[in-house]
Amino acid sequence: QVADYSAEDADYTFRLVGRLEAQLKKEHLYKLFTEIEMPLVPVLARLEEAGVKIDSKFLQRMSSKVGKDIVALESKIHRLAKTKFNINSPIQLKEILFGKLKISTAGLVKTKTGFSTAADELEKLADAHPIIKLIMEHRELAKLKNTYLDALPELVNKATGRVHTSYNQTVASTGRLSSNDPNLQNIPIRTELGREIRKA
Repeated sequence: QVADYSAEDADYTFRLVGRLEAQLKKEHLYKLFTEIEMPLVPVLARLEEAGVKIDSKFLQRMSSKVGKDIVALESKIHRLAKTKFNINSPIQLKEILFGKLKISTAGLVKTKTGFSTAADELEKLADAHPIIKLIMEHRELAKLKNTYLDALPELVNKATGRVHTSYNQTVASTGRLSSNDPNLQNIPIRTELGREIRKA
């Protein structure tokens, strides 16, 4: 099975060369392909193999602090709502915002399940009630905690002590590199917390 799969990989790649090489030349991209893109492949392979050293202890300390901040925000949100509810539940959030607190839904996108509480929709309501900014901050902290603070230390390879991401040359429409599993190039830089995560 492996032999068939590997041979097929090589065969199809070889079949594509004729077609794609001609297309690259026609589009005047052959020089870019041969002199920039292809020489970059082994460089990226070495980067992937070397991995990225991260300070797991620093991230774990941050995670603990952010966890406390999230709990404090939940208390403030529940106080403003005058009831406890699951902030991560869109259904419960809609009930609180548009039912209990009677926040205007003017200009909001309506979905099958009612008015949207997606980030860009909440942004429209930022000045409608103090609870909105707290919910947005809660979401931001929870996302950073789950995506980076808690996840990155778990992705450290035990043999190398590093995180090994995959770099992509042809994914971002801007022509820049991108990375995935994990995405190390999407860590926010505008917020103080994002900058702290980058330090790690």
